[in-house]
This record gives sequence, structure tokens and C-alpha cells, in this order.
Amino acid sequence: MKSSRFRRRAGWLLIGLSLLLHLLTIYAFARQPDKLAAFTVVPIWAWGGVGLFCSITAFWFLRAPLSLVITGVWAMTVLLGADEARVIANLGKSAPVPGPAGFADGRPVLRVLTLNCNYFKYDPLKSPAADIRRWDPDVVLLQEVHPHHVREIADLLYDGEGDYRIYMTNGIVTRSHWRIQREVNPQQGNFRVQQVTVRRPDGMEFEVVNLHLTSAATDLRLWRRDCWRAHRINRQVRLRELAIALTILDDTAPGRPVILGGDFNAPPADPIHSLLKPDFVDAFSAAGTGWGNTYQRRIPIHRIDQIHCTRYFLPLRCAAVTTRRSDHRMVVADLLPGS
Repeated sequence: MKSSRFRRRAGWLLIGLSLLLHLLTIYAFARQPDKLAAFTVVPIWAWGGVGLFCSITAFWFLRAPLSLVITGVWAMTVLLGADEARVIANLGKSAPVPGPAGFADGRPVLRVLTLNCNYFKYDPLKSPAADIRRWDPDVVLLQEVHPHHVREIADLLYDGEGDYRIYMTNGIVTRSHWRIQREVNPQQGNFRVQQVTVRRPDGMEFEVVNLHLTSAATDLRLWRRDCWRAHRINRQVRLRELAIALTILDDTAPGRPVILGGDFNAPPADPIHSLLKPDFVDAFSAAGTGWGNTYQRRIPIHRIDQIHCTRYFLPLRCAAVTTRRSDHRMVVADLLPGS
């Protein structure tokens, strides 16, 4: 009798906890308030796992249909809310393949690659250039590199004939016979924002913006008030950095085609990406295949490395590709320029 009463109470308690967590999760990820940044830094599918555990365990205690309903609600929430599930809409799209990007509709496809190199800390004696070179990219965005790293990668990729620019710990490299016409960078502050104008041999010009936004807060001691405060401030800093980058872009290259990528240190659901939605397309959301998360390389749970482009470009293919030379995966995107 007492055991039966305990099972019922435990079951209803777990159902209640699962419902409360679901309501909080829906509100936090739909509204993305800064005060809950510490909550949403954890992927929605992780909270879904906790909610599913509670509801499934409640069914074991109660054998009640309500717990199955909640389990189904959680499953749908994760499926619809997780960025990782959005590639389902891209079924039928192909992934980039090593080698030249080729042609589409009679026009050359532009291949862009971004990689946080982690200062070569994984293997100081070996650069990631060999892993990058097999993809034969036209434009490479590098973050967390020293100047000699950028030169080394440019020389190895394009046999010493590529063009490149370095700003702080960022680097942009483009292939042989392509030229960087202009460089525009912040005149003050410690912003890892780099912007250049790239000119192809056929005369086409476009802007390239290489970002490395402020590193994410990693404190997950959610029972501490200072943890919540740190995440809130951290998000606001990145929002300000991205706003500055877009302001510089708007002031210096209005109306020009733009490729913008790098290490955002924020997943696609983060509200900083709302600044990009009016003018940019996320290449992976539009054409990505496979598991798109890029950090940490071995068990990637966040898609913080991204490539975006203005609507002059049509994303054809995009994927996250592993490399043993960094703690990030690199992102490869094939973009078709407008006619």
C-alpha cells in the first residue's frame, strides 16, 4: 500500500517537473531573453533529454497515458526546436566533395571555408593547410591564428601565389590570381572583425567579413546568480560586436554582395543572429547536410562556426568537416553567385 502511494506521488511529481521544464524551455528558446542566456546556452535537445527522462520515468511509476502525451510533446519540441533537426528540410541536397567546387547553371561555384585554428595548439608542427587544401577553397576565413600561420596556410594552399590579409588574430586568404582590393577594419576597440574586398579574375567584386566574436561564457553553475549575470553580459557583448561589424559593412560597401562568416561563439538560435536575418542567408540552414555542429570537434554540440551570405549568392552545398589540427570543425560552403 505504501509502495503504491509512493509510486503515484513520485510519478505525479515527475510529470509536474517535466511540464514545468517544458514551459520554461518553450519560453526561453522562443523569446530568448538575455536574463535566461545561461539556460539557452545549453542545447534544447539537452533539456529535452531531461524532460523525456522525467516523463518516461513517470510512466514507469504511473502507467498513465498523460506521461506518454508529455513524452510525445517533448519529442515534437526537440524535433521542431533543435537546429540539428533543420537539415531534414534539406533532404535530397548533396554535400560538398573534395576538389574544385565546379560549375552550376554554367557559372563557376564559389567555395568558402572557415576554421578556428586554435593557434595550432593541437599540433604546433603541423598546420591544417593539408586538410583545407583538399577542398580547394576560393576564400578561407581563419580565426585564432598568428600572422605567420596565415602566411604559411596561404603559401601551402596556393603555392605562394595566394593573396591574404591579417587583422589581430583573424586572417583571410584567397586563391592565386584573385586579389584583395581593400581592407576595412575597426579603428578602435578590441574587435576581432575583419573586412576585405575580393576581386575575381573576371572582375566580380564582393565583400568578405571574417568574425571572431567574444568567447562564450562557459559557467553552468545555474544555482549561482553570478552565472546568470555572466551569461547575460556575455551575450550583450557579442551583440554589440556584430552590430559594429554590420555598421562598418553598411557604411563602406552598401549594396555589394557579401560573404560573412567565422566563429560566432553563439549557436544559430542565439538572438544576435536576428541582426543578420534581414539581409543574410545561413548557408547551412539553406543547404547543409549531416551533423553541422562544429565545437568541440570530437563531440560537437554547438554550431558556432558559420557562413552567411547576402541573397546575391545561392547556397548550393554546406557541411561541417572535421580536422585533427583544431578543436573546431571547419565549415565548407558552395555558393553560386548571381548572374
